[in-house]
Amino acid sequence: MTAVKPQDRQQAAPQRAGVGERMRDWVAAGGLKDRTVLLLVLIVVLVVAMTILDAVGVTRAEFNSDYLASSLIAYVPLALLGIAQLFVITSGRGGIDLSVGSMVSLAGIVFAMLFQQTGLPMVVSIVLAVLFGALLGAFNGFLSAYLGFPPLITTLATFYGYRSIALVVSDQKPISGPEISEFYNAAKAIELPLIGQTLPLVPLGVFTFLLPVAVLAWFVLNRTAYGRSLYAIGTNDTAAQWAGIDTRRTRMTAFVTAGAISGFVGVYTVAQFASARPDAGTSGGGMALPAITIAVLGGVAITGGIGRLSGVLLAALLIVWLNASILIVVPGNDGAQAQLLALGLVLLGAALFGQLSLRRRRAAGAPTTVVPVVRSP
Repeated sequence: MTAVKPQDRQQAAPQRAGVGERMRDWVAAGGLKDRTVLLLVLIVVLVVAMTILDAVGVTRAEFNSDYLASSLIAYVPLALLGIAQLFVITSGRGGIDLSVGSMVSLAGIVFAMLFQQTGLPMVVSIVLAVLFGALLGAFNGFLSAYLGFPPLITTLATFYGYRSIALVVSDQKPISGPEISEFYNAAKAIELPLIGQTLPLVPLGVFTFLLPVAVLAWFVLNRTAYGRSLYAIGTNDTAAQWAGIDTRRTRMTAFVTAGAISGFVGVYTVAQFASARPDAGTSGGGMALPAITIAVLGGVAITGGIGRLSGVLLAALLIVWLNASILIVVPGNDGAQAQLLALGLVLLGAALFGQLSLRRRRAAGAPTTVVPVVRSP
């Protein structure tokens, strides 16, 4: 056995210290300014903190991997609606959609009526519900992009309108039946193949609803002319017009996309609750404000032109696990109120962080975003 020389130990010590120094230099240089890295750090901090609280007996229920995995059933709809807000907010000019929760409720009712009451095949009913959601989004987009109504006012008005229609059509009662009860299997927790015995059960909706939409959204935003056009109009509307981009059509398509995703979420809520609830997307605090919070927390600039899918997905995970953590620490109705308080604080913090990052980039002379060159046909 070869002995370690004293000089070798002396050389190894600076190398080990060098790792810590490089980490400190990375943080000092702005490594945590990257939204994806920051969100990962926050998720780890949350899990570690809750694990400690669980160990000392502060939590009312056991905080473990099974509990975190079960909370993913709420992650699917919020992540999807965060993606919907990503499209709308990135389009710029005050783009925002407050009606996504109402569209979820109304599309869920339409799906249940088609599937349960008319007897249409499940796949056909899902497609029609998504198309119906796209139609609702098209109405928002037409008012905002073509008639020039402010998106905030437009979608606030349609929020009330779509919610009222959902309540009237359903007679203010959930729609249920044998077919819908069986549809619950589309969202139930399952054991993953091959590695399922070592991991907790994961909701099937993560793979059947969220994953396909996330992959498609990533492709559209990063690999298509439409994605480049969307970022361009959000960055500089006038320059995009000079580049030959139809800004109104591009912006309206963002609202149509948000509507289609909301329709898909409406279908998911039917599976999640084993019934079509007319208030599925509007009960409590609703789904719109959490979705907007997720988008902003995920790095989507409220001014438009900036936003990444990875940030939105991680922000949704952070919000869902934060809500789940609050519920096992704060009892009763106080827990729900604490969730709303936390949501508001997170939104303010995310907006402040975004503004500070933007100012630092401008002060440093760095571009705030990359404006793609889009050639006119």
